[in-house]
Amino acid sequence: MFLTEIQIAAVGDLMVKRYIISDAKLPNGTYLFDPLLKKVAPYLKRADLTIGNLETTFAGKKGRARQKSNGPLFKCPDELAPALKRAGFDVLITANNHCMDFGTEGMLRTLRILDQNGIHHTGTFNSVKGSKEYLIKEIKGIKIGILSYTNGLNGIPIPTSKPWMVNRVQTKKIVQDIHNLKKNVDLAIVYLHFGNEYSHSPNLQQKQLVKLLFKHGANIILGSHPHVLQPLTTRGKKQFVIYSLGNFISTKLKNNQYTQNSIILNMNVKKDEEGKISISGIHCIPTLVHRKLNNGRKTTEVIPIREALSENNPKLNANQRERMKKMVEHSIKILKGI
Repeated sequence: MFLTEIQIAAVGDLMVKRYIISDAKLPNGTYLFDPLLKKVAPYLKRADLTIGNLETTFAGKKGRARQKSNGPLFKCPDELAPALKRAGFDVLITANNHCMDFGTEGMLRTLRILDQNGIHHTGTFNSVKGSKEYLIKEIKGIKIGILSYTNGLNGIPIPTSKPWMVNRVQTKKIVQDIHNLKKNVDLAIVYLHFGNEYSHSPNLQQKQLVKLLFKHGANIILGSHPHVLQPLTTRGKKQFVIYSLGNFISTKLKNNQYTQNSIILNMNVKKDEEGKISISGIHCIPTLVHRKLNNGRKTTEVIPIREALSENNPKLNANQRERMKKMVEHSIKILKGI
């Protein structure tokens, strides 16, 4: 008999790039990001715990890149943070290859903005003490620990005197963190920024690392970085992995339409009278980043595809409907590993 049950929702990369920022700008120079998430917010709020990967920074208007990067540099107006909070995000992952785009100052300012808006975060830290403290949330009697790590930083170095600032994918550390965390929680979630960009298949390193972390007690492993969906699989009733959640918010990357196709992943976690945990009710809501012209103004929004198709919306033409149907079919195929 189950004593308590909660629902966890997870999404992938939140990459709020230039035209998305431009679409959110108001005539007075401020920004409103709520319309971007209006249609998916009910799904995000429905869960007891909602997690996403913040693949941008709040480096501020004066934020400047301090190092050469192997990739583009991302920063976003501060107004995004309260919009994410209002949309239902409880925890944001900050360990990814863009977290140091604007140096130590940009990374630390990002954490301050998240703190000011009441959003929990993990993966990057502002102190040695903070880096040793695990993010633990207790919901309805279930204690959940969340860890996060990134495979790279686009060639931007972490200060040699402060290696603790960013959690890197280092097997020994992750295993030790899981062992330490499991002493104090019922459920261990590990969010990994790893894999090959634009690949729908996990690589050997991903598979080997997931296998190892399952062996050492990880319950839920969530992947990001490829910018497209990768398969999900369960291991018994206590372990689950999705190798990549794709881009929840993004412009089209490398002219690849699937970089704007993602999911809201839902799962139920139950705890019985003996304290044993089980994972069930895994359900995926396919999403799409959609840009449209509204009263002469371009707007970007993340839409739940099935809901959009079920509505009798005259603004969706036949080509758009066909594209959305193919996105759903594609999502199902990739998630099943077909």
